[in-house]
Amino acid sequence: RRSCIYARNIWSGIMPKRDNGTLRRKVNLRLRALRELEVPVILETHAGFGRLWHYCYQAYDGVALEFDPVRISSVARQRPTWACYQVDCIPALRAGIGTHLPINFVDIDPYGSPWPVVDALFQGQRVWPEQLVVVVNDGLRQKAQRGGAWDTADLEGAVQRYGNESVYARYLEIAQGMFADKAAQAEYRLSRWTGYYCGYGQQMTHYAAVLTRDGGVK
Repeated sequence: RRSCIYARNIWSGIMPKRDNGTLRRKVNLRLRALRELEVPVILETHAGFGRLWHYCYQAYDGVALEFDPVRISSVARQRPTWACYQVDCIPALRAGIGTHLPINFVDIDPYGSPWPVVDALFQGQRVWPEQLVVVVNDGLRQKAQRGGAWDTADLEGAVQRYGNESVYARYLEIAQGMFADKAAQAEYRLSRWTGYYCGYGQQMTHYAAVLTRDGGVK
């Protein structure tokens, strides 16, 4: 697959030095997750300027969402065969955006908490594949490190269960449980999961989930 070419580019040093940490690991996680599917069809909820597409998604069809008009203009020029939308991804996902394609791989890469996006994805009305792969870049652990989990709506349940001071240390475990619960909204079960902390002070959390579902339509 062409994605292997871009993986080799990363390790050969073509990527700028400032991206050698978090971006490199994000790319590696996505390349491994793509191998879970015979024919991946991609939905990017936060396309940015298209760096992940460059290293991971050029070989595939897909849908790109981005709120910033400058960024989505760049993305649309970068990938003329994709459907590219300047939208707020949360209401767009709830409305079932991208249903003209058999989406089976979702890339969620917001700045900060991913959980409103995850909820919107699984609350959307769409034809669901029997297997869905989701990769997430989660920045919410930074808030928990500062003792702010108690003041974060997305972590209310975790604080009640584990206590405010434990959320930071157990965030990956908490994220796995939260993701499984939210995927169940679309009748998915979590069949495989991987994740890790990274970035400055280990404040970022990357994870990937393989979900399975019986039947196709919610």
